[in-house]
Amino acid sequence: MITFFNDSHQAHAPEFEFFRGERVDCFETPARAEYVKARLTARGHRLQSAQVDSRAVLGTVHAPRYLDFLEHAWRDWLALAPGNAASQPFPSIWPVRSLRSDIEPLNFIARLGLYSMDNGSPLSSGTWQAAKAGADAAASAAALVAAGKGERAAFCCSRPPGHHAGADFMGGYCFLNNAAVAAQSLLDAGAARVAILDVDYHHGNGTQSIFYERADVLCVSLHGDPLTEYPFFLGHADETGQGEGEGFNLNLPLPAGSASARWFEALERACQRIGRYRADALVVALGLDTFEDDPISTFALKAGDFSRLGRRLGAMGLPTVFVLEGGYAAAALGMNAVNVIEAFEEA
Repeated sequence: MITFFNDSHQAHAPEFEFFRGERVDCFETPARAEYVKARLTARGHRLQSAQVDSRAVLGTVHAPRYLDFLEHAWRDWLALAPGNAASQPFPSIWPVRSLRSDIEPLNFIARLGLYSMDNGSPLSSGTWQAAKAGADAAASAAALVAAGKGERAAFCCSRPPGHHAGADFMGGYCFLNNAAVAAQSLLDAGAARVAILDVDYHHGNGTQSIFYERADVLCVSLHGDPLTEYPFFLGHADETGQGEGEGFNLNLPLPAGSASARWFEALERACQRIGRYRADALVVALGLDTFEDDPISTFALKAGDFSRLGRRLGAMGLPTVFVLEGGYAAAALGMNAVNVIEAFEEA
């Protein structure tokens, strides 16, 4: 399987984040993608750079003013004070209920809060460069699969991840929604119906919100129950779509600590729903933080379970784009990712 690898991912390298009230080293680090790259290379997979500029599709998936803010955020942060190059900006105010979000403030931290759902997406000097290159990789993977020239599937191996990013906000380490970029690119290339299957431990709230009122993209997600798990405020089973999108969103929340047997039962429900949808193509938001040793998640999938996942997805027989999402047991990330895509190919 051809992998589109984003070498520019290393430009996004913030030094720290806040976890449960404490300042800690970032869980989402450049090492994550490098471990996957090393495993792919060792197994003989072809890696190549992005060939598609995603800017046009980004304008469909994300709000223009959000894209403009994100592209120039570091420049604007530096313009506030010369010493800001050595520090990381974090939002300190958010436009919650009763506050206005239609007017963009002039104050940088206020704008950062306007476009953030949390303080879990630390910026660095290369954030836009890395995120944009990741979106280019997702669009390139979709273009390869859509071309139908012998490539049934492709893998977008990139970071930062994307499924928590909504049309006009960042969150959960995510800035641009790569799964949404891949899905929209497949539609633009001629697909009538695209399914997105999100298997990350955390619900892909951004992806759901982008397509919630549309029937041309079916969003299916199995994840930790938002009653106890991030992102908390979306991902419940009663969220089924709205307007034209009614019935085209399926959430399968599972209790924290769920064993692999229960997880695969939910996966089967997800695959059956996608089959009834009669999708023309599939995008897999490939979160690997369901692994038993992940430091910020509580499911119990083992390395061999990811091969089982790949076989089940391969049996669906759909043109497929895999997009790397979460997974913070970094040293095991390459093994688990390759287990999925190799089992998919064998199927």
